[in-house]
Amino acid sequence: MSLAKRYVLRLFISLKYVTANVVDRQSGRIVVTASSVEKPLRDGLECGRTCNAKAAAAVGEVLAMRLKVDGLAREPIHAAAAKEVEKKGFKNRAKVWAILNALRDHGVNLRIDDDGDHRPHV
Repeated sequence: MSLAKRYVLRLFISLKYVTANVVDRQSGRIVVTASSVEKPLRDGLECGRTCNAKAAAAVGEVLAMRLKVDGLAREPIHAAAAKEVEKKGFKNRAKVWAILNALRDHGVNLRIDDDGDHRPHV
C-alpha cells in the first residue's frame, strides 16, 4: 500500500451530531476523533434538535487541538471534500466545509483532494 495518503479525514454527519475521525490507513485505526456527542462539547453548543455548521466548526477546532497534542498537526491529513459533500448530501455542505476550514485555520496540514472549489487553499 502506498503511504502517500497515510492519514485521512472521515466525517459522520447525522441530523443531531457531527463526528470527525482521522484514520491511519497503515494500521487501519482511528488515531484522533472529535464529536458533538461528547458531553463537554455538547454542553458548550446550542444545537437543539439539529446540529448546525457552528457545531461542526467546534468539532473541527477540537479535532485540531487533539491533533496538535498527539503531534500529528504537521502530518498531511487528506480530505476528499467533494466526496464527503456527495456522501453527506448537498444540505450538509456547510457542515463539511466548516470542519475543513476549522482544521485549516488552526494550523493542521490539511490536504484537500478533488474539492471542486477553486479558491486558493492554504
